[in-house]
Amino acid sequence: MLVAEGPRQFVLGVDLDGVCADYYPFMRRVVAEWLGRDPDSLPADVGWDMAEWGIEPGEFHKVHRFAVVQHRLFLEMGMIPGAGPALRRLSNLGLRIRIITHRLVIEHFHQIAVAQTVEWLDHHGIPYWDLCFMGEKGAVNADLYLEDSPHNIEALLGDGRDVIVFTHSANRHLEVAPGRRAQGWREAEALIEERFRAWRQRPGEEAGGRETVTPPA
Repeated sequence: MLVAEGPRQFVLGVDLDGVCADYYPFMRRVVAEWLGRDPDSLPADVGWDMAEWGIEPGEFHKVHRFAVVQHRLFLEMGMIPGAGPALRRLSNLGLRIRIITHRLVIEHFHQIAVAQTVEWLDHHGIPYWDLCFMGEKGAVNADLYLEDSPHNIEALLGDGRDVIVFTHSANRHLEVAPGRRAQGWREAEALIEERFRAWRQRPGEEAGGRETVTPPA
């Protein structure tokens, strides 16, 4: 088996829903239809379980399936302003963008979820080298994570990972250290670039650090 070696790259682990894809406004319309309510009657700010919108415990997976299958959630969502241009600029700097998303949550609908995700990424020109469908984000190594899920943020920080919190109403309650929270993509890009430049200045990282790549069979 041939093994190719190249300079080790700085890996940025990027979440999709709520970070790149404008998940909550889209789901607000879906939930309003599900409940037979006016979307404007649902508050804009919502927690992770969407209880503020009237979703009952145990009902989320039904609503999520309705959104994916009937409304093509992962394909029709808009892009959060600035996400695509920022990621393209970061990729041009030499970062390796690793998309890490937990979208395989509905049994027997994985093909739909994956196909919609890939088409959405291509449609919006999101650059990436790796696409990982994982619930446990820390199991996929990255030098830095951009994340919005409170559960994932706490797990990653507890594991000693470097995380930038992409802010919205579901994670504002989390207390994080300075330099770990971004209010939109302008701030996120600046923080990521700062981490990347600091990483490059570490001895051996840019020139001496190597990673081994095994080509697919």
